[in-house]
Amino acid sequence: MEQGKGSSPSREVAPPGVNINVPHSARIYDYWLGGKDNFAVDRGVGDAMIQAIPSLRYMAGENRKFVHRVARDLVREQGIRQFLDIGTGIPTRPNLHEVAQAIAPETRVVYVDNDPIVLVHARALMLSHPAGRSEYISADLRDPASILSDQALLDTFNVSEPVGLTLIAILMLLADEDDPWAKVAELRDALPSGSCLAITHPTADFNPTEVDAAVAAATGAGMTLVARTQEAVSRFFGDWEMLEPGLVPVSSWRPDDPDVDPKAAYYWAGVARKP
Repeated sequence: MEQGKGSSPSREVAPPGVNINVPHSARIYDYWLGGKDNFAVDRGVGDAMIQAIPSLRYMAGENRKFVHRVARDLVREQGIRQFLDIGTGIPTRPNLHEVAQAIAPETRVVYVDNDPIVLVHARALMLSHPAGRSEYISADLRDPASILSDQALLDTFNVSEPVGLTLIAILMLLADEDDPWAKVAELRDALPSGSCLAITHPTADFNPTEVDAAVAAATGAGMTLVARTQEAVSRFFGDWEMLEPGLVPVSSWRPDDPDVDPKAAYYWAGVARKP
């Protein structure tokens, strides 16, 4: 969500409001996932981070697979019919609403991001099943109140029904001094009983050397990127009840492939339910 500071000018053309001279996390992720909605400055930072962590593209893919598994499980097992996805990024099919609506067509999803290029693609690609609804809010995780009070959200959700809140590879963009734990707590407190919170977060717990080098590459480009320990990530869930298997490596959270290497992707992942 946070843009960096500074880069050389580019001759590339972008939609109005998109600064192509500073890197942006959504476009870097798009590059790692093989997308085309990125610019030279994003590819430069993305390549520098890949040099530090050669398996970064694989890790980005594992995050997307986690989203799909979470959407399926929360719809089937927890009865969730509305999702709030903050830090959406550039749409990559299947999107969260497509996975959820394939099981329960009436599912409603509100996506949130602060990059104008995400808005352009959200309007074109995030088309809901007629029985459900898909909306997009241009907002920032640093201001939870603006998200929770947005009219598009209020028009889409039944605020008395459980919500699946997904924060996928986004909390890493908030520094400790921004108190991301307080931001997440504000969101948790606003959700009704039965709601679920899904998080993935990069960590140096598995490979400090590679992750520290990647963080240095991002920081050198003016971006905020924070890798956190398992204990620090667990604090985001507050007193909510962790669903099995708990806070684990992202590839190990209810994997479709039981033979996947649990520590090949340097992310913690978990889902918790509000009592």
